[in-house]
Amino acid sequence: MALATQIKEHPYSHVIDTLKDGKIKFFNPLKLNDPRYDRLPLSIRVFLEAAIRNCDGFYTTEGDVENILDWQQQQDKAEVPFTPARVLLQDFTGIPAMVDLAAMRDAVAKHGEDPSLVNPKCPTDLIVDHSLQIDFSKCAIQNAPNPGGGESATPSLAPPRSVPSRLPSRGGSHCGGQQGSCSKAACSDPPASSGGRPAAVQQIENTPLLCPFHLKPVSETETAVKNQEMELIRNKERLQFFKWCSKAFKNVNVVPPDVGAVHQVNLEYLSRVAQVSDGVIYPDSVVGTDSHTTMINGLGILGWGVGGIESEAVMLGQPVSLTLPQVVGCKLVGSINPLSTSIDIVLGITKHLRQAGIAGRFVEFFGPGVSQLSAPDRTTIANMCPEYNATVSFFPIDRVTLKHFKKTNFSHEKLELMESYMKAVKLFRSYEEPPEDVQYSEVIEINLSSMVPHVSGPKRPQDRVAVSNMKADFQSCLEEKVGFKGFHISKEKQETRVPFLHCGQEYQLVHGSVVIAAVISCTNNCNPSVMLTAGLLAKKAVEAGLTVKPYIRTSLAPGSGMVTHYLNSSGVLPYFSQLGFQVIGYGCATCVGNTAPLPDAVVDAIKQGDLVTCGLLSGNRHFEGRLCDCVRANYLASPPLVVAYAIAGTVGIDFEKEPLGLSSSGKEVYLSDIWPSREEVQQTEEDTVISSVFKDLRGRMEKGNTFWNNIESPDSVVFPWDPKSTYIRCPPFFSNLSKELPAPQSIENAHALLFLGDKVSTDHISPAGSIARASTAAKYLQSRRLTPREFNSYGARRGNDAVMTRGTFASIKLLNRFIGKPSPKTLHIPSGQTLDVFEAADRYQRDGVPLVILAGKEYGSGNSRDWVAKGPYLLGVRAVIAESFEKLHKSQLVGMGIMPLQFLPGQSADSLELSGKERFSIVLPESLSPRQQLTVKTSKGTSFSVTALFDSQIDVIIFQHGGLLRYVAQTFLRSGSQPRAGAAERAPCP
Repeated sequence: MALATQIKEHPYSHVIDTLKDGKIKFFNPLKLNDPRYDRLPLSIRVFLEAAIRNCDGFYTTEGDVENILDWQQQQDKAEVPFTPARVLLQDFTGIPAMVDLAAMRDAVAKHGEDPSLVNPKCPTDLIVDHSLQIDFSKCAIQNAPNPGGGESATPSLAPPRSVPSRLPSRGGSHCGGQQGSCSKAACSDPPASSGGRPAAVQQIENTPLLCPFHLKPVSETETAVKNQEMELIRNKERLQFFKWCSKAFKNVNVVPPDVGAVHQVNLEYLSRVAQVSDGVIYPDSVVGTDSHTTMINGLGILGWGVGGIESEAVMLGQPVSLTLPQVVGCKLVGSINPLSTSIDIVLGITKHLRQAGIAGRFVEFFGPGVSQLSAPDRTTIANMCPEYNATVSFFPIDRVTLKHFKKTNFSHEKLELMESYMKAVKLFRSYEEPPEDVQYSEVIEINLSSMVPHVSGPKRPQDRVAVSNMKADFQSCLEEKVGFKGFHISKEKQETRVPFLHCGQEYQLVHGSVVIAAVISCTNNCNPSVMLTAGLLAKKAVEAGLTVKPYIRTSLAPGSGMVTHYLNSSGVLPYFSQLGFQVIGYGCATCVGNTAPLPDAVVDAIKQGDLVTCGLLSGNRHFEGRLCDCVRANYLASPPLVVAYAIAGTVGIDFEKEPLGLSSSGKEVYLSDIWPSREEVQQTEEDTVISSVFKDLRGRMEKGNTFWNNIESPDSVVFPWDPKSTYIRCPPFFSNLSKELPAPQSIENAHALLFLGDKVSTDHISPAGSIARASTAAKYLQSRRLTPREFNSYGARRGNDAVMTRGTFASIKLLNRFIGKPSPKTLHIPSGQTLDVFEAADRYQRDGVPLVILAGKEYGSGNSRDWVAKGPYLLGVRAVIAESFEKLHKSQLVGMGIMPLQFLPGQSADSLELSGKERFSIVLPESLSPRQQLTVKTSKGTSFSVTALFDSQIDVIIFQHGGLLRYVAQTFLRSGSQPRAGAAERAPCP
């Protein structure tokens, strides 16, 4: 039924208003004539509008509307539904969602129902962006087209022709051939210029780019082209499946590869602020499976990240269910320090809000300081809200937002309509006028003038270090015991120096040496001021005669062509390149573990000296071991600081007192000498970041690419699964599916698969990045006759449950108390054998033994990934007993039918004297209720109580159906049609 027809019978038809001379309708909450509306935070007003508009008496009731309107009294109490305007998927998390929907079509068809009814009801955009790996960088053909590659390329994966891929940066001193080496002639420094200018500058302007190995000219974009070509060849199977999805499913839009990263496309192309559908206008909102979804809140669009399971439910027309959140008002005051970037502001706000303990809340920014932040600044700040465990960090729309959209593809008519609507429903803020009478749960004031440049690390994003204190802090990290910051390097080994040869020249590595420096697609490219600061810094550095040591793995991975466009048009891109920061492609690379291997000589030197070397990246993910197994200290930094530390070659430097290096004339050059002024950056941004960069994205969106356009895919209603495929496989989530609700199944005599400690992250549970050659996933792929260089990554193979189940708990950093050291192994308790986690779980399942996991605090922190719940489910895990859970991961466990059980306050596995080797039994009552206490009995004759973390009756219903996927499929079977908003979701627990 069309929305325009539905509103005639709508319970809130009396609040319908019009714009544009009656042509555009909208639900106007002000017509409720309720004074509580003016006191609501603006983010809650978006909730209220969605509840009013979607009020159907089933999923959303008038009682829900009243609860939201009564937010002051109902926050943290009432469970309310929220129906977003759209769903956002990236390919790594999108492919399992689409595979599940394809499998659901199979299950529905097997029970005699029409499979074509299985479609997303909510508009869904899937952006193919996470497949990119750095196979080629600078001017060498790497040995492996993916991490963990072999000695020689296979014809199917590596083009037979020799194509240069590492650009001749730094005067040709960083190069290599097919075996990663080259002659001294190729590595020799260029002759000095004769015109009195630095040779590096003259080379940029006058010398064609040459590959030192092949001695042939190459274009500046050759590296990106080759990486994209390898991406398409390697992932053809997945792309064929995506192409089928775009044709088979209604309401699915697939954005092909080589367009941009998901968050960039979301910000630049998909964002609307106000959506218009069937003559009705309403606020734009989104839930997405990418951790960067929260960036959209910087543009006044409510959105946050969810797991793949939750996203599938929204795609099928079911609202997100959540407890009405508290909203913390974050008042920004003061003036921004001219040397501080948005990253410094981000990390400063992150520290304040993390210390304030705002987990699970909304944050809404207001105050005079907000108007100093550009729209890109706001999206950068909003991006980090998962790091302090907030659900969203919301910046209401104001004049700055409108000014931003004038630079994009918004027409004057659309902007005028948007502004009129947002003001009509009081979702527009003006910081020049007196503050509105908005009431928050609490108010936190942050002074922007207190923000000084920081980096974050060496292991966690919340551990901030002032740049002025970086040298001393790293030294203390070397001395501290192994922990969140310490490495415990003995005094006598702290001065270790290891010489090594690279391209015929000798270098030395010490503790603190920088070996990876990545300006990546993760967070900063959407903010022109930050990227331009880095580019202008590179320009000034090259002009001063500074260089970057050739063994440092440098890369520049913009999130979209927009960034390359403005870096190129501003004239700084060649200087980036001269320092080694070539554009390697568009998509997530370094921060998801897809860094190209370090030179063998560097790896050998690190191992020989047991050195704590460093990676610098301008992202928001850097957990230990994620960038590279042998790089133990990793720091998040703003793009200009990544460049600065790369030039310095070490994090053990005091920028205020020590020079970055020597100029070509031998003069000491300090960071302050080459740091661009705020005025210079702003002027460059004004001159280069114009509407054309957004038009460029739109052009690539509409054009696609030849490879994608030529991909052939089946036209069938159900997907024709290929049993030989190692990428796409029908998952077993719908086995033994029936129309009847299964009876509650107690857990009897379960063994503990793992005994874990605190802060087990999603990286530990479901690793990203490369597939280690010795892993069980690798053994499976080898059994399918694949070579290591064909393994690709876990992310790329998320559509294959056989790989992902074997990859569950396969992290080399997993600290299992059964083993006593970091290892992807566990104890098979009956036999006493130490096995890979998958092999132990497989043996338990063959013996019919259910499994549980014991854990400490903050289980499941980090990225949102569906396989962190799906993997344990397929391993046979029935419950996780922990001291506390990350909220999103707890919901994912429920969504897969796994019980999240929490020890009672003050209790833990240690306080209860559990060894983990006991057998555990948990009796489930016929009628479960939210937050019910259950009893766990052990084989020792002891027992203890736990709280079942079901937040709502809906959680209970989903769990009793065996998870959300099975619930939705069973709804199809019972109704014989597409699940609609019906009483089943609100029914009392059977």
